[in-house]
Amino acid sequence: MSALTVDHTSGNDREWDDLVRIWEQADVHEGWKVEIIEGIVTVSPPPGHHHNFIAQKIQRRLYSVLPEEWGIYQTLGTAIPSRKGCYVPDLAVVPDDVVLGAAPDTYVPASAATLIVEVTSQSNASNDRIPKAAGYARAGVPLYLLVDRWAPAGPAITLYGEPADDVYRVLWSGKFGDQVDLPEPFGLTLDTGMFPVD
Repeated sequence: MSALTVDHTSGNDREWDDLVRIWEQADVHEGWKVEIIEGIVTVSPPPGHHHNFIAQKIQRRLYSVLPEEWGIYQTLGTAIPSRKGCYVPDLAVVPDDVVLGAAPDTYVPASAATLIVEVTSQSNASNDRIPKAAGYARAGVPLYLLVDRWAPAGPAITLYGEPADDVYRVLWSGKFGDQVDLPEPFGLTLDTGMFPVD
């Protein structure tokens, strides 16, 4: 069980604790992702090479502008108890002291992230588009970058910001090949022209 104190505003602390225990004790193959999405423990297979390539390119660009005391974490559990959620984003920009202050092998509050990046996989793209976007907004994550390889109209990128309750405002949207300007504290332009189209 996590030693991290979190806000259990969803009403049922016992239910949240039970979900977290299942999440922490899940025995899955290496590389598989276990998440809690709207109170349901889900398991996803490892992402494909194109997915990992995109995440790696974004990570490389972000590191060029981050202060030393911030990290870009993959496979970091980020909790939103009020939405009965514990997500494992593709990339989470979080201060190092928050990660070091959390109990080992557990989660950090999603609210500690400055930016979350999700790259969709075909099998669970709708989770990244709807419940996870609402969860990150509820947690107050300032920026959410959704790289949607499986968008109905073709590969797309959406930058969300200005969270209020469970809703983000769309700050920018475009397609693979466009340039995305990430605002401060990043202040960088991300060229998506190198993103492979499946």
